[in-house]
Amino acid sequence: MKTGVIQQANSGNIEDNTTRLFQKIRALASQGAELIVLQELHNGLYFCQSEDPQAFNQAETIPGKSTEAFGALARELGVVLVLSLFEKRAAGLYHNTAVVLEKDGSIAGKYRKMHIPDDPAYYEKFYFTPGDLGFKPIQTSVGTLGVLVCWDQWYPEAARLMALGGAEILIYPTAIGWASGDTDEEKRRQLNAWITVQRGHAVANSLPVISVNRTGYEPDPSGQTNGIAFWGNTFVCGPQGELLYQAPAEEEVVRIVEIDKSRTENVRRWWPFFRDRRIDCFDGLTKRWIDD
Repeated sequence: MKTGVIQQANSGNIEDNTTRLFQKIRALASQGAELIVLQELHNGLYFCQSEDPQAFNQAETIPGKSTEAFGALARELGVVLVLSLFEKRAAGLYHNTAVVLEKDGSIAGKYRKMHIPDDPAYYEKFYFTPGDLGFKPIQTSVGTLGVLVCWDQWYPEAARLMALGGAEILIYPTAIGWASGDTDEEKRRQLNAWITVQRGHAVANSLPVISVNRTGYEPDPSGQTNGIAFWGNTFVCGPQGELLYQAPAEEEVVRIVEIDKSRTENVRRWWPFFRDRRIDCFDGLTKRWIDD
């Protein structure tokens, strides 16, 4: 399957950001892309660096403006798109939501981010209610997609549940970067941890992984920090964790990556993790902590 990934640096001009995304989607479709994945909250800046009630004005309904515009493009080009939007579900109820558009422009399904961080420069709990749709893969014409979002990528349980639900690919729209105070050594540790844990999900579940991050520097509008330098490094790996592509840190990327979904069957025959799982002994995973 020809998969397209877009790693973009955004500005506060939403119209310009989306115009450039449309151009890049068209470029990938012209190269034969069947599935195209965009980064987390791709329409604008990563507004969660500060707690600003005015930022809620950026939220939109699903279906809504973005699903209609990108849906028309998906229908025109005959591609499946994975979007990441700030969803307004109701007054005072908002989610960080990934939407999968089928190649006819319809909504194939959506996933609401389950794990919501609350850390300096990542104040997502101020904006997003935790997801309530569960870890359910989305059926599309190009396969069954296990779509998760950013902070979800650190949790093996989320990847496993998507795999157990029949996902053929794990997909992570992402917005993650370095704080200005991090040393070069610490930056390397963080980036390597981010890549390693997701390659681990690929290995443990014998599934390809697509992780699409943003790039570029975005200042903190509150002035409390020195902003975030998003580390890019969008990557795709195969079902044994083998890197098929890795983007640079500081460049925009429009790239086609070939994914062979049929390899999962063979890898699971060689490494039968699902056969040997001790499901009779995993009750502790439903607990916050296991006391002596």
